[in-house]
Amino acid sequence: RVIRIVWTHSAIVDLEHIRSYIAQDSEYYAQALILEIFQFVDQLQRFSKSGRIVPEINEAKTRELIVGSYRLIYEIKGSTAAILTVLHGARLLKKLK
Repeated sequence: RVIRIVWTHSAIVDLEHIRSYIAQDSEYYAQALILEIFQFVDQLQRFSKSGRIVPEINEAKTRELIVGSYRLIYEIKGSTAAILTVLHGARLLKKLK
């Protein structure tokens, strides 16, 4: 079943910050990471449960994909997956709700 992907404002801001931080050293690697993240998000349309359950939250509807050193955290609601945040794996997960 194909689901709809929705990016929260917070996740878009996260992505912009990550891209600009990496671009300070390398525009190429910044673009490559963003492309890789979008490729992982594309797979969610068909395989919404492909991510693991987020350990800090431990709810089946809140999952994460690991993309390089980053965690892409999303929540499944019916036929929609909402991208909640994208953060470096070394950072602590803030309260999402």
